[in-house]
Amino acid sequence: MTDAGLRLVAAALAVGLGAIGPGVGIGIVVAGALQSIARNPELEGTIRTNMFLGIVFAESLAILALVISFMIGFGVL
Repeated sequence: MTDAGLRLVAAALAVGLGAIGPGVGIGIVVAGALQSIARNPELEGTIRTNMFLGIVFAESLAILALVISFMIGFGVL
């Protein structure tokens, strides 16, 4: 396999494996928020705000994995 082929495989693995954790984390955050809203509906606004913050922090890890995969793919790393 050539160097370009290995870089392509490494970039695909980086973004693929880097998206698994945030995907699971976002699912857990949303499930917890929905259960909290069902138990305490008057705090829906606060819970929703905190849910979106949790989603943003989890998604930032996936974006970081995407940036690293681009760096691998273009030969920066």
